[in-house]
Parts: sequence; C-alpha cells; structure tokens
Amino acid sequence: MPYPGPVRAALALLADACCVLAFVVIGRASHSDGETLAGVASTAWPFLAGLACGELAARAWRQPLALVPSGVGAWLGAVVVGQGLRVLAGQGTAPAFIVVSLVFVGLFLLGWRLAARSAAVRVSGRG
Repeated sequence: MPYPGPVRAALALLADACCVLAFVVIGRASHSDGETLAGVASTAWPFLAGLACGELAARAWRQPLALVPSGVGAWLGAVVVGQGLRVLAGQGTAPAFIVVSLVFVGLFLLGWRLAARSAAVRVSGRG
C-alpha cells in the first residue's frame, strides 16, 4: 500500500469496520429486521466493540495488512468478544449464528487483506 503507516492503519481500521457493518446489514436484511439506523447500531455495537478489542490485542496498527496477527486478531475479536457482549446485553446468540459470523466476518476481514496484499505485489512488480 503506498500510504504512510498511520494512514494505512486508519484505512485498515475503516475497512474492518465496513466489513463488520456489511455483515450486520446483510444479516438484518436476511431476517427481515429492517435497516433502521437504531436497529443496525443495536446489532453492530457488540461486534464493533469486539473488533476494537481484537485490533488492540493484535496491535493491528503495526502491520495492518498482515493476516497474522492483525487479520486474525480483528476477526476473532469481532466474533468472540462480539458474541460475548451480545449475550451480556441480552441480545442472545445461537450456535448457527456463531458459525455464520465466524465464516462471514472471517472471509471479509481476511479476504480484503489478501486482496490488498495481492494488489500491492502486482503494483510493485514483484508478482
């Protein structure tokens, strides 16, 4: 990525948050829950808080495009901490929802990093 470190880290955090929000909006739409701002915010906050925990634990700002630890930390933080916060907040969860969130969020948070790394290699001419 041609951006300096702090900008790259901020863009990575923004991409991660967008992935989590896409997961929430798609999930709410598939269950006919609607996409009101309040509804999306209510569903998203546990996952976004978990994402922040995972980013901090992995120190993702150091290597924002790295699958490990940044991508995996963001992924597991968003899902594991996010699901835990949902339970504590009384929103509930189910085994199928845990699996769906692990798969979807994992594909998105790791997938955009793989795509960005691949594009960076192509642009630099090393690939």
